[in-house]
Amino acid sequence: MDEKERLLRAKIPGPETGIEVRHTLCDICCPSFHCGIDAYVKDGKIIKVEGTADHPVNHGLLCPKGLSNRQYLYREDRIKTPLRRVGARGEGKFEPITWDEAYAEIAQKLNAIKAESGPESVLFYSGYSKWYRPFLHRFTYSFGSPNFLTESSSCMTSTFLNWWVTTGNPMCSSDVLNSGVFLGWAFNPYYSRHLAALNVEKRKAEGMKIIIVDPRITPASLRLADIHLRPRVGTDGAVALGLAHIFIRDGRIDKPYIEKYVHGFEQYAAYVKDFTPQRVEALTGVPAGQLEEAAAMIADNLPLSINESAAPIGHHKNGFQAYRAIMSLSAILGCFDRPGGQVPVQFSYNYMPGGFRTREDDFIMAHHHRVTAPAVGAERFPVWNDFIHEAQANDLSRQIETGRPYPVRAMLGVGMNYRISPEDERLKQNLMKLDFLVNTELFLTDTCKFCDIVLPACTSFERGELKAYGGGHLFATKPVVEPLGEARSDARILCELAQAMDLDDELLRQGPDACWRWILQDLPITLEELRASDKPVKLPGVEPYVPGTMLEQGLDTASGKFELWSEAIAKYPQLDPLPAYTPPFDTPSDPDWPFHLCSSPRITNALHSRLHKVPWARSLRPAPAADLNPDDAAALGIAQGDDIELSSPRGAIVVKANLSYKVDPGMVYFYHGYSEADANLLTDNEALDPYSGFPAYRDTRVQIRRI
Repeated sequence: MDEKERLLRAKIPGPETGIEVRHTLCDICCPSFHCGIDAYVKDGKIIKVEGTADHPVNHGLLCPKGLSNRQYLYREDRIKTPLRRVGARGEGKFEPITWDEAYAEIAQKLNAIKAESGPESVLFYSGYSKWYRPFLHRFTYSFGSPNFLTESSSCMTSTFLNWWVTTGNPMCSSDVLNSGVFLGWAFNPYYSRHLAALNVEKRKAEGMKIIIVDPRITPASLRLADIHLRPRVGTDGAVALGLAHIFIRDGRIDKPYIEKYVHGFEQYAAYVKDFTPQRVEALTGVPAGQLEEAAAMIADNLPLSINESAAPIGHHKNGFQAYRAIMSLSAILGCFDRPGGQVPVQFSYNYMPGGFRTREDDFIMAHHHRVTAPAVGAERFPVWNDFIHEAQANDLSRQIETGRPYPVRAMLGVGMNYRISPEDERLKQNLMKLDFLVNTELFLTDTCKFCDIVLPACTSFERGELKAYGGGHLFATKPVVEPLGEARSDARILCELAQAMDLDDELLRQGPDACWRWILQDLPITLEELRASDKPVKLPGVEPYVPGTMLEQGLDTASGKFELWSEAIAKYPQLDPLPAYTPPFDTPSDPDWPFHLCSSPRITNALHSRLHKVPWARSLRPAPAADLNPDDAAALGIAQGDDIELSSPRGAIVVKANLSYKVDPGMVYFYHGYSEADANLLTDNEALDPYSGFPAYRDTRVQIRRI
């Protein structure tokens, strides 16, 4: 083997091999990280990916999802040209068409429907990924529709709503590096959001105490926990109220802080009196003595920081109030907006707090005055509607079925994936009733197969985008390879479609760069200067937030304080202004459906359905498998690897049995996103949190039987 061949086989960049390293980001996962990627490119194709060592977020680390980027980019089902449906809706038969033909047909159909039924009859839906959302959001309002819907109707926005209601600010972060004790509620970074483990591991080595709250035994509970509380699924709110009971009972609260900064403490204290450790044990299964031990550990090791958990808490009918109950602990202990506690952050761009302000909100809302109709879900979920400038997508099936308050006739989707929705077969059948459906996607997904027009999108390797990171960083990426086929970036598609539809929005019609320049105009750096760098740029003059600033200025709530009693919720007599506890199910256990299905736990190698067709990722869990307790399995005659049927009143799926004592008796855990075994066939679209509209993915009653 000669030297050149050796270098090629080792994928060593340089003039001898023709391999070049170019920099981009991973866009498979949530926007919290979007890790830096070193893309090894030869002859215009990605041959290898690694993490960028000096990236300010991932510091060279990549999870199994990020390491799958090459195979993800070159999946065999990538869409490479615009497609028009030629068969019956749902058959998945298409013919290739040109971009001009696609734009012309979309413009004609959507403008005609707008003229006939009003702009509100057209939906604009964003799934994954999220990088283009400011463009689609503005597009929606420029069109005149109130109906900007996103998958965030089931992911993360419940957290934003919670903080809006409680503090008048959209988000907090956990100041783990200055904490004395960390309350890791549903904290499992070894399976999801892996970078979140780094600071916790560092502080544990330095002596920080850690309490993990999770019904399952997880890598986090085994590696990190000083105490592991294991409540029954859906009873988290009662655990939090029980901790509050002990703190107040024992006088282990910050009274001066409460008097100055907290609203509604007297009502809250009266409510939590009933949540004695003994009652909490009966409600949750957490032993009273262990709850006392956890409370003492917290009180003795302040300040307290708490894991921000977007989905595990929110995915219950009682999830919004449970989250409020958990975060209320930071107020009564004097740890909200304090070093080592929950520190408020504000978004710089596209859900990311960079420590600086852009004009993103002004960009999005510029034409909101054109909206005259209520959004989907506005009446059913009034608290959501008061704070979130999005329709609540989980109310969409009801509105299509009833036509109230107005009919829905068309949808323009970008990364729309109906399978992410509760009772998704119901949603599919309802979407198929619409007059016109468009989706922009990377792959010919199950959603695309019943659309009228499908448009091919780019991955993060094939486009340029704008990304904010903490610590004052901005990244204007550039394509590292040419798009496959005729694929285009989502933002470019939306701007070109605005032109084709003759949308009255001069800025949007000028294209993505003009929009980004407008959004960034107040910053001490230009888009061109950002693009001159191949990596994130730290903006000059960005200073870290000083904890306590918002408290001293007064919070943007009706009381100006942290609201244990929410004045925003008190306007609605059907809702409770206190973080009150309700059980996860409305009725006692049902002998016909004896098992409790939790259908949204994370696995390391997948995110929704995005990686199930990537060979490396699929190899880690090749068959859909449900985790259940071996004692339950023995009673049902089920052995490891057996085919089992999970059924609910809405449907049934067949999966493999995976037996594990990490699972409590009576529980079954199954990961969603497998098209051949779709967990959301079993879930209930009517089991929605009355505050947030979030679905109860983790609260489904099922039967289990061996096939």
